[in-house]
Amino acid sequence: MTSRREPRLADAAEIAAEQGLTPARISGLYNDRAENGFPEIADMRGRARLWDHAKVTEWFANRPPARLREHTPPARDPQDLLNAAEASRFLGYKNPNQVTTFVRDHPGYFPDPDVVEELGTAENPYRRQLWRVQTLLDWMATRPGRGKHAGAKRTAPALPDVPVDGDPDELLGATQAAALLGFKSVNSFSSSLSQGNLPLLETPDALTEKGGRRRWTRRRILEQAAQPRGRNRR
Repeated sequence: MTSRREPRLADAAEIAAEQGLTPARISGLYNDRAENGFPEIADMRGRARLWDHAKVTEWFANRPPARLREHTPPARDPQDLLNAAEASRFLGYKNPNQVTTFVRDHPGYFPDPDVVEELGTAENPYRRQLWRVQTLLDWMATRPGRGKHAGAKRTAPALPDVPVDGDPDELLGATQAAALLGFKSVNSFSSSLSQGNLPLLETPDALTEKGGRRRWTRRRILEQAAQPRGRNRR
């Protein structure tokens, strides 16, 4: 039997540091959760409240703070390439690791890098991901949460129609996996995966050369789909 992975927990200080806020502000958002939908606490450690890190990250990703909605990026050549820290600052985030967090915790939410440089040595390789300014500007114009705050309802793009009887060894991405598993959006699939609700997909079958995106075979996705619903969804 596959064990269920416990979600990563974070306190107000850690969340505040990631989001460029104060712990008091995080507490205030939690106290106003009836109006803003901020996640419930997942556990207590003494008097410290702990939240599911993935859920809180997703909440902030879909609710840009006022300073981001009012942020005007500096003038740059649309073809300039920015690394993750530079992209975070260009988009108005105080936390230089914000783009890295999006890419790591929410596949499909942030655009793939335009360039991936293979650096380091054979013994210690690493990748540097780079985004063009125009890619970042396009994302700013359509990122989740903008329509809600502007008073217009934003409709998530429909998932593709993915056949279940295709090649069982074909590698599929998060969007296709979300469709096969019956999720309404790739974000809900990514959130469920990060919470450990899809144990058969925790280890991908492959990573793309560009961006290191996770891929799974159709066979494994369908095996996960066949599991009792209680193990697929929380």
